[in-house]
Amino acid sequence: MAVEGRRRMALPPLPPQRGEKGERRRVQAGDALPLPIRHTNLIFSALFAASLAYLMRRWREKIRSSTPLHVVGLAEIFAICGLVASLIYLLSFFGIAFVQSVVSTSDDEEDEDFLIDSRPAPAAAQPPPAAKTSPAPKQCSLLEIAAAPERMPEEDEEIVADVVAGKIPSYVLETRLGDCRRAAGIRREALRRTTGRDFKGLPLDGFDYASILGQCCELPVGYVQLPVGVAGPLLLDGERFYVPMATTEGCLVASTNRGFKAIAESGGATSVVLQDGMTRAPVARFPSARRAAELKGFLENPANFETLAMVFNRSSRFARLQGVKCALAGRNLYMRFSCSTGDAMGMNMVSKGVQNVLDYLQDDFPDMDVISISGNFCSDKKSAAVNWIEGRGKSVVCEAIIKEEVVKKVLKTNVQSLVELNVVKNLAGSAVAGALGGFNAHASNIVTAIFIATGQDPAQNVESSQCITMLEAVNDGKDVHISVTMPSIEVGTVGGGTQLASQSACLDLLGVKGANRESPGSNARLLASVVAGAVLAGELSLISAQAAGHLVQSHMKYNRSSKDMSKVAS
Repeated sequence: MAVEGRRRMALPPLPPQRGEKGERRRVQAGDALPLPIRHTNLIFSALFAASLAYLMRRWREKIRSSTPLHVVGLAEIFAICGLVASLIYLLSFFGIAFVQSVVSTSDDEEDEDFLIDSRPAPAAAQPPPAAKTSPAPKQCSLLEIAAAPERMPEEDEEIVADVVAGKIPSYVLETRLGDCRRAAGIRREALRRTTGRDFKGLPLDGFDYASILGQCCELPVGYVQLPVGVAGPLLLDGERFYVPMATTEGCLVASTNRGFKAIAESGGATSVVLQDGMTRAPVARFPSARRAAELKGFLENPANFETLAMVFNRSSRFARLQGVKCALAGRNLYMRFSCSTGDAMGMNMVSKGVQNVLDYLQDDFPDMDVISISGNFCSDKKSAAVNWIEGRGKSVVCEAIIKEEVVKKVLKTNVQSLVELNVVKNLAGSAVAGALGGFNAHASNIVTAIFIATGQDPAQNVESSQCITMLEAVNDGKDVHISVTMPSIEVGTVGGGTQLASQSACLDLLGVKGANRESPGSNARLLASVVAGAVLAGELSLISAQAAGHLVQSHMKYNRSSKDMSKVAS
């Protein structure tokens, strides 16, 4: 209450100034001018040049006619005044930096005074507590800022009113205002007035909204905070990796970390990338099935591949056509193109190449009616047998041999129990459920956590999590061989969400940030191998916990909130 009282007594703050990218900036000394400073500079520069030129011409005429220079007319008086005024302004212009430093220092002192004055005053006397209670958790500073928004400038208030009234579409705010942060704030306020909801837990400041414009998210009103844990090191192919995982599931990072420890103490894991190719499958309709079969034969004829590849590869310097497989459904033809895409995940790249080929085929097959650039034979963001069998993105196998002493010491179980549980649960149980690519314990958990942390498309977790986990006893039954086979891991290290600051930092932690110029595509393939290695560790740890009967106990200890949610809500 002390803070609120002092804030009411303080003078209302000026609306915060914001730059083109939405960041907060201080009030500039030039803001006191009636015109923008660039226009003022132009006017005084022109006045100085015109006055000087006019006076020089007049003085030259007076010298030629032997007229005294001190005899001046009204026009010359105005010219002299203009010259002096413009000269003073231009000389003073170089002192604006000094003036600005004085203003900035003053602002800093005022801000510091306000912060000191805003501290709550100590209570005079407090009654002793009746019972010992745990202190309430301190609220995140970002949430406090969002809970008490500053008053909007009058100009923004008018825009908010127009958005609420439907006079200005919300999606044009960034274009009209040229300030992404300001647009997000106005859109958020308009939404608050429309719905009556305050969004107190959704931060607004602290995010670069310009970085998502036109590529990551439309109509932003804030951003969601998600914790990132790091598990590691993962000893994979002789290298050590610390793996970032963005998740809200308790035990997930800790469990994966235990799997990493077991793998490292057993000598590490190895991986192999079997294939690397993104797919896109347009669908076209023909007058007859016979006509559709003719194009199918043309596309799958090896003699025509070089021509098709030349047309396809024009779309990008990284896209390289690998092959085309077709399927018919009546007179509809589904053409599944596969191509390498460098370090990009490659959906846009392969789509452009496919469009080039369709335009080329239209000349020889004018009766071809392209229904859609995607006919679901790709298959993107859907669990499909074609991805499980043919692969999509990166097809990776990762394996390790876990020693008997590690199984007992780290995993708290035994080799026989691990092998038996994997057969009964992951193989037989998944078959009973009619699973498609789901012959694993929880591959999706690890894949999704890494995808979100590194800026991948979370929806592609559907096919990227297709995985079969195999365990078998080796070395006379003393050790256990574990492997995961993942035929469709769809990842990239450039484009999309990978360029955002937080996601880029996570990629940098893994050493795969951006494109590899020396070997295009190697960063994305390494990221896919790390994902498979993390899945291997996650599978090993979870299966061990279930075999030892520790799963429920662990989740009750680490995945349950100790807060009294009724008190937090109140």
